[in-house]
Amino acid sequence: MSKLDIVTIPDPILRTSSTQIERVDDEVRRLMDDMLETMYDAPGIGLAAVQVGVPKRLIVLDVSDDEDNPNPLFMANPEIVRLGEETRLHEEGCLSIPGIHVDIERPADVTVRYVDRDGAEQELTTDGLLATAIQHEVDHLDGKLIIDFMSRLKRDVVIRKFKKQVRA
Repeated sequence: MSKLDIVTIPDPILRTSSTQIERVDDEVRRLMDDMLETMYDAPGIGLAAVQVGVPKRLIVLDVSDDEDNPNPLFMANPEIVRLGEETRLHEEGCLSIPGIHVDIERPADVTVRYVDRDGAEQELTTDGLLATAIQHEVDHLDGKLIIDFMSRLKRDVVIRKFKKQVRA
């Protein structure tokens, strides 16, 4: 496994729509492993392939709070098939926008269909932090970022700050 570089705003790749994974093979599993190592090292609880410069529909997640007992989830081609009616407010951060946190209200539970690490189709219904993390990472696959939940003024301030850092 190897640690990958995390892409940060204003890199335009973060605004691209990711393409489907044709099949889960050794190359995709290697990317999954590298993404997981990168996410743990960052540290984070979720990472989309586009955040490491690979615009493919692939995410890795681990919301367990016990470092000694990780519980990683690998999802190729995740598709949210149901959103719950109740909502949950959660302060979200993003490895591609370090230091920025946004209170976002999302459905409290979701059902997601995906292809697992072994190439098998799966469906998962979950709630709480995992539901929030799945929605956050699927947003990445569609080119949507947490700053899109901010007012235009606040979003522009954040973008200017990161553009200034890139120029420096």
